[in-house]
Amino acid sequence: MRAVVQRVKSSSVIVEGRVVAEIGDGLLVLIGVAKPDKSDDADYLAEKIVNLRIFEDENSELNRSLLATGGQMLVVSQFTLLGNCNKGRRPSFVHAAGQDQAVKLYERFIEQVREKGVSVKTGRFRAMMEVFLINDGPVTLIVESK
Repeated sequence: MRAVVQRVKSSSVIVEGRVVAEIGDGLLVLIGVAKPDKSDDADYLAEKIVNLRIFEDENSELNRSLLATGGQMLVVSQFTLLGNCNKGRRPSFVHAAGQDQAVKLYERFIEQVREKGVSVKTGRFRAMMEVFLINDGPVTLIVESK
């Protein structure tokens, strides 16, 4: 699994002209699932991301995690994170998981984050979404399970 993690002041998702999710301070996490991914990949990413020390402490050092700050998480599925652009001009998505596997692991990730006590909002799986964010820092990281 691959995640793009962005520290945000706020973020929201609009589907068909309607806001379906929004958060304040926290993380926007874009999730892509690959064919070989399993439940332990979702578990690993959840544990890793909620504990990443990417929020500032009182000394302006990146020493606090999402759990420590009590921030929220907005999770958006994004299979295009698995796109391979090495050959030609059209990305290849042959490594992206199929819909059944992807939704299962996407939901597993969300469930694991919620079990850790984080308030989680989500986009809509397979929908055309408009994602808005105010990036904080900016702090943007790529986290992979493999």
